[in-house]
Amino acid sequence: MEILDYKLDLKVMKQDLLRGIYECSQRGLLHSVKWLSEINHALSHVKLFPEEYPHFVQDLEDEMEAYLMSKSYFDLKEYDRAAFFVKDCSKSKTRFIYFYSRYLSIEKKKLDNMTDTHCPPDPTKNEEMRDLCSELKQDFYDDKLDAFCSYLYGVILKKLDLQSLAIEAYIKAVNTEPMLWCAWFELGKLIPLSPEKNNLNSIKLPNHWIKQFFLGHAYLEQLNNDESLQIYSNLMAQQLENSTYLMAQIALGHHNRRELNEAITMFQKILSVDPYRLDNLDTYSNLLYVQEMKTQLADLAHKVVIIDKYRVETCCVIGNYYSLRSDHPNAVLYFRRALKLNPQFLSAWTLIGHEFMEMKNTNAAIQSYRNAIEINKRDYRAWYGLGQTYEIIKMPFYCLHYYKQAQQLKPNDSRMIIALGETYEKLDKTENALKCYYKACSIGDMDGLALIKLAKLYDKLNEIDNAATAFTEYCLREDDNKEKVYEEQTEFYNALQYLANYHLKKGELDDAYTYAYKCMECEETKEQGKALLKDIANRRVEQDTEPVPMNETGNQPSTSLIFSENSPLY
Repeated sequence: MEILDYKLDLKVMKQDLLRGIYECSQRGLLHSVKWLSEINHALSHVKLFPEEYPHFVQDLEDEMEAYLMSKSYFDLKEYDRAAFFVKDCSKSKTRFIYFYSRYLSIEKKKLDNMTDTHCPPDPTKNEEMRDLCSELKQDFYDDKLDAFCSYLYGVILKKLDLQSLAIEAYIKAVNTEPMLWCAWFELGKLIPLSPEKNNLNSIKLPNHWIKQFFLGHAYLEQLNNDESLQIYSNLMAQQLENSTYLMAQIALGHHNRRELNEAITMFQKILSVDPYRLDNLDTYSNLLYVQEMKTQLADLAHKVVIIDKYRVETCCVIGNYYSLRSDHPNAVLYFRRALKLNPQFLSAWTLIGHEFMEMKNTNAAIQSYRNAIEINKRDYRAWYGLGQTYEIIKMPFYCLHYYKQAQQLKPNDSRMIIALGETYEKLDKTENALKCYYKACSIGDMDGLALIKLAKLYDKLNEIDNAATAFTEYCLREDDNKEKVYEEQTEFYNALQYLANYHLKKGELDDAYTYAYKCMECEETKEQGKALLKDIANRRVEQDTEPVPMNETGNQPSTSLIFSENSPLY
C-alpha cells in the first residue's frame, strides 16, 4: 500500500529532471536526456521561481519544456519531431532549433532519396528549401533574427545559389556575435566570388581578435598564400604554437605553394601533437601520393582505419593508397564511400574525378568535377580537371573555357598557363599561345615545359633565331638535371640536336661541335650526333684548305696532317 500511497512532489521532481537533463547533456548521454525531457515536458504546468531554474534555461521562461524536449530530439537527429514541438515558440534559442531542424530535415530527406551519388538533385529547385528561405527572409529584414538565425539564413541562401545575399547574412551574423566561427568560415569561402566585396578591408567587420583567424582563412581560400602564412605565423608566435588548427592551416598554405616537403613536415608535427586527429588528413595523403611515399601512405591508411573507418578523411586516405598502387576500381570504391558519408566533401569529388580520368571514363570524370565546382567554385583542380577531360575528347573550345577559369584562380601556376597555351596552339591562335608560354617562363616554370614549347612554336612559325634562343635557355636549365625521366631526356637531346644543326648552318662550328658531341650521350640521337660531327669536320677541312701553288713536281702538298688524333673522325 505504501507504493500506491506515494505522493510525488512535482516541484522537486521538476528540479531533479532539469538537473539530470543538464548533467546527462554535458556527458553526451543523449537517450537519457530524451527520456528525462519527455517527462519534464509533461510537467509544463508546474512552475518554478526564476531563481530555481538552472542557468542554462533561465532565459527561456515559458518555453523551457518545449526547448528541452525539442533539443533532445534534435541531438538524436529526429528533426521533424524537434521542429514540431517548437513551431509556435518565439525565443531566440527555440526559433533557431525550429529553423535548423527544418533545414536539416530537408537535407536528410534529400540524401535519403538519392539513388546515385553522381547525380545529386539541384538544390535551387528544392521547393521546401525555398519556402523555408521565404519564412526567414521577412524576419531578417525586420531585424527579428539573432546572429545564429542570420547565419542559418545565409546557409540556406548559399544553398539556393544566392551568393551576395548570403554574404550579407553572414556579415550581419558576425557583427552581432563575433564568436560565431561557422559564420566567419562561410563568409571567408564566399567573399572572393563577389567582385565588389573582394577587398576584405572594405567589409564592415567587428574589431575583434577572431578577425585575425578569419583573415588568415579568407586569404587561404583566395589562394593568397603568402598573406595567409604571415598571419598564421604571427598568431603562432603569440603563445599559440601548440594550436593544431594553426599548424594545419600553415600546412595547407605550404601545400598551395607547392612546398610539399614543408607541408609534409608540418602534418607530421600535427600528428605528433594530436595522433588521433583526422581533420585535413585527406590533404596529407594527397601530399604523400604526389611524392610517391608508398610506405608512409600505407602506414597512414592503416592508422586512420584503426581510429575511425567511417570518416570521410579515412576513406580518402585509403582511396589515395589504392590509387598510388594503380588499383583505380578500389580507389573509386573508397571515394564513393566518402561521398555517401558526406556528399559535400569537396576533396572526394575531385579525387574521384582523377580516378575516372585514369580509367578513361570521361563522362563520370566530368560529372565529378562539376559537382566539386558546385560545392566550391574556387576549386582550381576541378576546373583544370574539366579542361583535361575535354582535351581528351578533343573539344578545344570547352577546354579553353575551363583552363581559363583554372588560370584565373591560380594566376602564378605555370601548369595552368601552359595548358592554356597548348589549347590556343591547337586553335591556331599562335600569338596567344606565345604569350602564355612567355608568362609561364617568367613566373617560374614548375615542370620545365614552357621553354621547350616556346622553342617548338617558334620553330613552327619559322622564327629560327628565336627558337634557337629558347632551346639554348632550355638546355642550360636542363643540363644539371641528372635524373631526367625518359620524356625529358628525349626532349633535351632533341634540343641539342636542333642547336647543333642551327650553329652548323650559321658556320659557328665550335658551338655546333659542343652540342653535337653531347648528342652522343643518348642512344636515340647518337647516330645523328655522329653525322653532325662528320659534317662539322668536313666544314673545318673546307675552311682550313686554301688554294696553294704547284710544287716542282706538279703536285699539291699533302693534307693528311689535317686529321690529327684530336679530330672527331680519328
